[in-house]
Amino acid sequence: MNYKENYKAWLANPYFDENTKKELESIAGDDNEIKERFYTDLEFGTAGLRGIIGAGTNRMNIYTVRKATQGLANYIVKSGKAAQGVAIAFDSRRMSPEFADEAALCLAANGVKAYVFESLRPTPELSFAVRELGCIAGINITASHNPPEYNGYKVYWEDGAQITPPHDIGIMEEVKAVTDYAAVKTMAKEDAVSQGLYEQIGAAVDDKYIAELKKQVIHWDSIREVGKELKIVYTPLHGTGNLPARRVLKEIGFENVYVVPEQELPDGEFPTVSYPNPEAAEAFELALKLAKEKDADLVLATDPDADRLGVYVKDGKTGEYITLTGNMSGCLLAEYEISQRKETTGLPKDGKLIKTIVTSNLADAIAEYYQVELIEVLTGFKFIGQQILGFETSGQGSYLFGFEESYGCLIGTHARDKDAIVATMALCEAAAYYKTKNMTLWDAMIAMYERYGYYRDGVQAVTMKGIEGLEKIQQIMTKLRANPPKEICGYQITSFRDYQAGTVTELATKDVKPTGLPKSNVLYFDMTDNVWMCVRPSGTEPKIKFYYGIVGTSMEDAEQKAQAMNQAVTELVESMS
Repeated sequence: MNYKENYKAWLANPYFDENTKKELESIAGDDNEIKERFYTDLEFGTAGLRGIIGAGTNRMNIYTVRKATQGLANYIVKSGKAAQGVAIAFDSRRMSPEFADEAALCLAANGVKAYVFESLRPTPELSFAVRELGCIAGINITASHNPPEYNGYKVYWEDGAQITPPHDIGIMEEVKAVTDYAAVKTMAKEDAVSQGLYEQIGAAVDDKYIAELKKQVIHWDSIREVGKELKIVYTPLHGTGNLPARRVLKEIGFENVYVVPEQELPDGEFPTVSYPNPEAAEAFELALKLAKEKDADLVLATDPDADRLGVYVKDGKTGEYITLTGNMSGCLLAEYEISQRKETTGLPKDGKLIKTIVTSNLADAIAEYYQVELIEVLTGFKFIGQQILGFETSGQGSYLFGFEESYGCLIGTHARDKDAIVATMALCEAAAYYKTKNMTLWDAMIAMYERYGYYRDGVQAVTMKGIEGLEKIQQIMTKLRANPPKEICGYQITSFRDYQAGTVTELATKDVKPTGLPKSNVLYFDMTDNVWMCVRPSGTEPKIKFYYGIVGTSMEDAEQKAQAMNQAVTELVESMS
């Protein structure tokens, strides 16, 4: 059926409720809106669903959630592991509790027990719960940092990481095979509860999760010494981080934690920000105002599902607050965790530092300095989780730290997704440690630059919405793949990685070798002077992203080179558009 036929079918089918039909009737004269809602099914990708909330096959609603869950249930049943059950969490977004229950009741109707959190919880706690409860899978209802009109549905497997091959492909095929919405199974909640197929979880899992986080503390002595002096401003941005972040900081000894009152309570409308993203300066406006009032040492913000952490630190010399990019905070934590583990207990001979391919090469320098192996994986924290699973199953490899440029990292292996709660805890611990050395976190950052070089990294994200936007993104990738540039910003391209083809081509010799990573629609350009650029379509938003990195000899030199590279990327994007 075409989009008009799909639209009419939803209006005529008694399976869809009256509120859904009223919403669809309200757009009867808007052909473009009807097309956007019905030209395709909301795609179940390698991480699950994400889309605008509303009626239609290309929207997040109870019917698309049920359909996705039916496919997941079919895959679980065929795997023979239905008895293990599925853990389900949700965030503060519109319809999140409702979507969580719809997923739970579909699973229950298929004979798969659902363990559902009683109220909103962070993404990393869902990852932890999957392994703690011995579940075969997990579902998290969240759209992370997207605008308020979005929601999403992330799927995890029994290792606690988001689904990777072969499970992602298998689940996607099962979801696609569900073509009749009315054939999807569900049941009444009271029946699911009485049959032992729906169980609420909460405090007991919280306690175990927090206990695991506290095991990661290295310098209890530093916290005892200065924890009562350190001043911390924190905002959960109306999301899930408020209770767990405050709890863990209090329990390890930080007493001066000031939460931004306007952003403390969960609210899916995100009334104080247009975009609840800790990467955005706007998200910090209220927090920085409070920080100046309290003379805070550091300012922290977690995104709505609390898997990503944004950071501002105070420069002790100027009193100004300086933003740390995800690369900067990730490298700062990597340096702290690895250096202090080396100092206190020594590093394992098979220690591993893991980063994604779009993450700063400063991580490579840190790994080389401490003589630990650097592992590079595709974008997506699930690939870092996959490496941890490999260490466990093979008995070879000790996980030290893993992070990606998009403000996500993991300390410890209690979860298999990025964890902004443990990152919050660790960054405050690091601030306390450096304070005992008469250093701020910014001083520690400068010390890293002096040791390794002044690495600067950036990203330009170009939004291209709708059907035409998706086509344009693919055209840009096709052009770059067919005719890769010879130089960018005066830096010669030395090698060209096409992760879709699985090849690395050395331009000087024309030698071709495999990337060694799974195939993905990503292009990577290595250049002279340790400069690089990577291009990839976003997996969760209608965007194409251009990542790049340079190395300078000083702050000023790095700034000049970064600005020049930024301009060169802008010109490249314009030439592709």
